[in-house]
Order: sequence, then structure tokens, then C-alpha cells
Amino acid sequence: MTEAKIYVPPTGAKSPPRTYNQLHRPRAFTAGRRRVSIYVCWSFPGEANRDTRELDNRFSTMTEVRRVEWPFWETPEWSDPTMFQQGIAGALELFFRAWVPFQELVGEVTGHTVPVFQRVDQAGYRLPLDERVLADTDTLFVFGLDHLLTEQEASADEIEAVRQWLTREGSCLVLGPHHDVGISADLNARAMEYAHHGDALVPRQQRFGKYTRSLMAGLGVPVENRYGLRPGVVAGTSRIAPLTAYRDLDTRGWLKGVTNFSFHKHLPHYAVTTEDTSAVKVLGTQPIDMSKPHPFTEAGNREFNSFVWMPPKGPRAGEVLLADSTVFSTLFGADESLKQFWKNLATAK
Repeated sequence: MTEAKIYVPPTGAKSPPRTYNQLHRPRAFTAGRRRVSIYVCWSFPGEANRDTRELDNRFSTMTEVRRVEWPFWETPEWSDPTMFQQGIAGALELFFRAWVPFQELVGEVTGHTVPVFQRVDQAGYRLPLDERVLADTDTLFVFGLDHLLTEQEASADEIEAVRQWLTREGSCLVLGPHHDVGISADLNARAMEYAHHGDALVPRQQRFGKYTRSLMAGLGVPVENRYGLRPGVVAGTSRIAPLTAYRDLDTRGWLKGVTNFSFHKHLPHYAVTTEDTSAVKVLGTQPIDMSKPHPFTEAGNREFNSFVWMPPKGPRAGEVLLADSTVFSTLFGADESLKQFWKNLATAK
């Protein structure tokens, strides 16, 4: 089966000049136009400096990406070490390049730039999730791409800052904890998971999201990111199978005009850990590729939770959504359905 096309915006000679070492300038409130921000809760140095002799719980190097996906990345823009970093840092930079189309589309429909903040950036600047990020933000995306062993954890002050921000009318928190692969101590179970998703770039154990997990625990979000499941595809194509959308529950229209997200080989199941259906609503589930077994499918499951909504409740005037961070990246392709989803989030009233 042909894999979904990977798209990363190239560096063009006509591109606007890029700057570095600039400080964020707060965006003024504009009625009807959301100010959207992205907070990547990793330590870039913590991820980039992982020992490449370790097999598990690290990102691939760019050299490993090139080897596995040869010859896709063999143009000088990606393979020349004077043009692009070849270690883990290079692979991390692919994320930033592939978030650009999302930032551009949201910027076009809102009239506001979309800043990307990091918990610890390339230069070692640390930015907790506090009023510097929240004050001029209406919709906040928190991308949970931190490996557990890097020990990124939301502090009590950060949790309280987000809790207070969510009392603001119209606020929206979009959480994207990534997959949790290889949790079992049984190596045979890990081998089954690896064979199921089929991605040679993912180690047998790769556990993400300590920061988002701690933030969710502090905010009382009863959801856990589990497994890394390969979605099914439309027969005879590489297109991801349509979502099973529960549109009767989607009273806000988050999935209006949306039939599918993007294909990614290992997506998290957002397990709801409460029986209170008024607190958490699963709006979208994803059919699983059943060609190879997985502990989750062996237990009788055929779809996993891919989009979850917590409506406002009590003092929390804001909304909480869960969707994987890959949904906002073009590393794994982006069609009109996905772009419509981006617009729906960016233009929510």
C-alpha cells in the first residue's frame, strides 16, 4: 500500500525573510477574530540531546529519516549538512516546517499571526505556560510531544494560570498528547504494537505527554492518551478512512464539513475515564487498520477515540478539546476536509 504523501513547505527564494531572536508582541483583541497560539511543551534541547545509541523513547535523527524514507529527503535542501541539521534536531525542525501551513491558514482567517511557543527552546530559553502566553490568546493548542523521560510537568502555578484563563468567556484549550507506544513490559506485546503500526522510525517503546497528562490531571480532564494505533484507509487508496462522526452530539459544529483527519501510522486513543457523559463527549472515532493485530483490537475494539470535547461547565466558561498534534501538521498530508477542521476551530464563535 502506498503511504500518504508527506508534505513539508520548501524554502523558496521568494519567501519572506525569516528573523530570529524576536520577542512576542501581544496581539490586540479584535471582536469576532480569535487569537490562536501554539505551545509545544517539550524541551527542545532535552529531545535533541538524547543519546542516539538508545533504542527507545527518542525522536529519529534526520539521517535515520532519510534512510527509512529514501529517496524522499535526498534533495540538498534536506540532505546537505550545510543546509539542514542531520541529527535529532533536524527531525524536530520538520515539525516546525510542517506547522507553517496551519499557521498561515489560521492567520488568513483570523487576521492575527499564530505564534509558536516552546517550553524550552533551541537556545535554552524556558517559558512556563503563564500569562505571557495566555494573556493575548483566545484558542490555545498544547502539543504533547515531550517524551516522558524528559520530565516536563505542569507546575501548580501553570495549572492555576490555565484554570483562570478558562474562566474567560470564549476561551478554548486544544490538547494534543501524542501516542503511548510500548507501555507493556512484555516484549512480545511491544513487537505486536510495532508490527501493527509499521513505522520503522518509531521505537518499540515511545511514550509521550507527561506535561499534557499533568495539566489534564490538574484541570480535571478525565482523558488519557493510550497506544499508537494505525488508522484504516479507504480500500485501494492511501487515504485515511472517514471519521465516525457523532454529529448529533456536535452542537458547536466543530466537525461541520469535516469527513476525515490526516493519515498517521500511530495515533493515540483518547480514553475517557469518567462515566459522566455530560462532562465529556466523544465526537469522532477512527476506524483501525485490522490487517495486523494490536492489544487494543485483540480486546475487541475496532475504532479509537480521535476527537473529544468538554463543553463549558461550572466556573469553566471555556471549552476543552482533544485532537492529536499531527492533525495540525502537513507532515502527513492535508486535504480540504482537514483544512476545514482548522477553519472551524479558528473561527468558532
